[in-house]
Amino acid sequence: MPLPTRLSRLAVPLFLLFAPVAVGADLRTDIDRMADQFEPRVIEWRRDIHQNPELGNREFRTAGKVAGHLKALGLEVRTGIAHTGVVAVLRGGKPGPVVALRADMDALPMTEEVDLPFASKVRTTWAGKETGVMHACGHDTHVAMLMGAAEILTKVRERLPGTVKFIFQPAEESPPPGEEGGAALMIKQGVMENPRPDVVFGLHIGSMYETGTIAYRPGPVMAAADILHITVQGRQTHGSAPWTGVDPIVVAAQIVMGLQTIVSRQINVTQEPAVVSIGGIEGGNRFNIIPDKVEMIGTIRTFDEAMRDDIHRRVKTTAEHIAEAAGAQATVVIEKPYAVTVNDPDLTERMLPTLKRVAGADNVKLRGKTTGAEDFSFFAQKAPGLFVFLGGSPKGTDLTKVAYNHSPRFYVDESALKLGMRSLVHLTVDYMESPQKR
Repeated sequence: MPLPTRLSRLAVPLFLLFAPVAVGADLRTDIDRMADQFEPRVIEWRRDIHQNPELGNREFRTAGKVAGHLKALGLEVRTGIAHTGVVAVLRGGKPGPVVALRADMDALPMTEEVDLPFASKVRTTWAGKETGVMHACGHDTHVAMLMGAAEILTKVRERLPGTVKFIFQPAEESPPPGEEGGAALMIKQGVMENPRPDVVFGLHIGSMYETGTIAYRPGPVMAAADILHITVQGRQTHGSAPWTGVDPIVVAAQIVMGLQTIVSRQINVTQEPAVVSIGGIEGGNRFNIIPDKVEMIGTIRTFDEAMRDDIHRRVKTTAEHIAEAAGAQATVVIEKPYAVTVNDPDLTERMLPTLKRVAGADNVKLRGKTTGAEDFSFFAQKAPGLFVFLGGSPKGTDLTKVAYNHSPRFYVDESALKLGMRSLVHLTVDYMESPQKR
């Protein structure tokens, strides 16, 4: 597949000529000129990070690269937040609001299958198994785009009516088992204080849209993602005489079927969508032995907190009662690593003209909800947030056949990076320009 490195120039929408005078068309023109100038460097950063991916809480090289760049720009830089996180503060030349911009840095335990000259060859051990490491979710592009945005904003700092906080976050894909990490730990360690952001912006690249496209949605846009653990305790016996024990495998199968009725028969799905899925069952090691116990893992996805709590209660009740009826015991543990990602409706409406100006009105799409999850959600709980989606598939691609995020064949059209960088900068400047609307 070719490696395009430039976006064709976007036509300037007519209403750009009537931009608010407080910021001025000249500043916007300077921003876009610098985006053209820095695009090759952003692509170079992305390729370097892509070729050297690091898992959550282990982003030492990436964090070092980011911190070195931000320090060279003369920003106030803090490192080691939530293990490897980096935060920098840019104080503009005029008083005004605080805008936070966030990028995630971690890769996934996955072996890359894309034929690129900068493909990852990194190997590691994850969950006791040897695996490759790959930026299969585009976090390498997020880091590079925010590094570019930081440079542009630094060069116009005297014209900025406000402060920018750059947040480079580790472990968005969740930290290693037994460790804390990600947005929640950064917040616990004070990343949303001193200075406290008035708003927070983020974006995510994906292959489900063509390059040049930005997708958005006000309100709940990404689901809460919970991790479900169920242990079914039976009583081991010989497979030829199941009546002499309690078979946890049969009980586990009944629980799987019972859980499917929660969404299909017990929840009002006209209110919000929901998902309950079992992703793994493990128990037993011989054909003629009924084991003592079975371990099950799964996920729950919801968009409403009350529905989330209700489903958790129903999962627990269903599993425990099915097991009890068979003489077994079910223990249910539900972890809640990702909250619902909610785009503040007022902020979304306010910034929509910016997105349309930057990408072109026809390229800004209202999207549906996605049952994927993002821990940007925790930042958006602390300040009004807007999280948008950046198209990363080459123009003319059959989007029904592309490899989606988290695939070993996930591919990013690098010409998308300039639009992402421009979007972050223009969202920042346009929000600062009208503080009376906060």
